[in-house]
Amino acid sequence: MNQTVPPTRRFSPLLFAVIMIALMVALVCIWQGLVLFLDQGYNDLVSLYLSIGLVTLATSTYMMYQTRKRMIRLTSLEMQPLSSTVQCMKCGFKNIREFKRGDFVFKETEEMCPKDNLKMTISAIYREVKDKDKAKEMAY
Repeated sequence: MNQTVPPTRRFSPLLFAVIMIALMVALVCIWQGLVLFLDQGYNDLVSLYLSIGLVTLATSTYMMYQTRKRMIRLTSLEMQPLSSTVQCMKCGFKNIREFKRGDFVFKETEEMCPKDNLKMTISAIYREVKDKDKAKEMAY
């Protein structure tokens, strides 16, 4: 039952377009600043172009890094196994078993209680978290 969760989408096309446009703007601003510096020497316009280009380059690089980090985290998540607790309502005998499709709380199952031979009822359904570190990661 341990499976990796397939991501629904690898990346957002809109986010990818924004990052690519920001990278192009950054490169154009840096190029324009360098051309102006070589033609006219240092002035306020050169520093403006270079600062806009460098800040935009840094921002788009950070956005790409964060997007890649999020994609890696999404693809590495594993499905934790579901368990059902089956209980006899008369004597209180409990049995934990793997979740079966169609299970719901208070459903009467075909399983019989070993003590008094009555049908047992599902009393709880829960997800088992095997590792505390993974539980903390799943919370984010």
